[in-house]
Amino acid sequence: MGSAVTKSDAQEWVPETKLEAKIKEAMQRRESKGTTMKSFNSIILKFPKIDEGLRNCKAIFQEFDEDSNGSIDHSELKNCFRKLEILFEEEEINDLFQACDINEDMEIAFTEFIVLLCLVYLLKEDSSTLQKKWRLGMPKLEPTFETLVDTFVFLDENKDGHVSREEMFRAIDESGERSSGRIAMKRFEEMDWDKNGMVNFKEFLFAFTQWVGIDENEDDDDDNNDKA
Repeated sequence: MGSAVTKSDAQEWVPETKLEAKIKEAMQRRESKGTTMKSFNSIILKFPKIDEGLRNCKAIFQEFDEDSNGSIDHSELKNCFRKLEILFEEEEINDLFQACDINEDMEIAFTEFIVLLCLVYLLKEDSSTLQKKWRLGMPKLEPTFETLVDTFVFLDENKDGHVSREEMFRAIDESGERSSGRIAMKRFEEMDWDKNGMVNFKEFLFAFTQWVGIDENEDDDDDNNDKA
């Protein structure tokens, strides 16, 4: 990982919202601690365990989907935060809801809920306000969220709070795969939702849920449960 930082890597990503700025600051604080990831292959090997961990969110999601319509609205999210004793200001909850409501239907679907909880984990992990009830309510999720944070830290080689195309290419190129360039391009395009050449943590999380298979299997699981 000793490659020189390129001009593209050195681009400054400017957060568009206060929430994005907080996420970037929290990520850079976390990045100062380093990463346990050694290679992109080591990340791939963790996919099954990450998939299992993320599916533990399902029970929490269903608990707070009070009307059982398959999504969480703004009021249900506020109740979720209150019951888990996650202390966020009204503005912060609104910002999180808006940031994770990707299809802008004023509801949070399951994969959006996963991303939202992981963002909360990042924002709260260094804070003294992280309540015991959060830990007790989601003990199996913390290691999974930490793995996701750790993965992003590994990819963000120059620790500036976002992953550039060049950083993604270098991370996958070191895996030794003959088709690493093509793989890196595909993975980066899957992450870079706004096509600005830089991937923030939220974009990374949405792509990662697809990589481990959450998106493609959830509807099937729900259908099977209905038929059972």
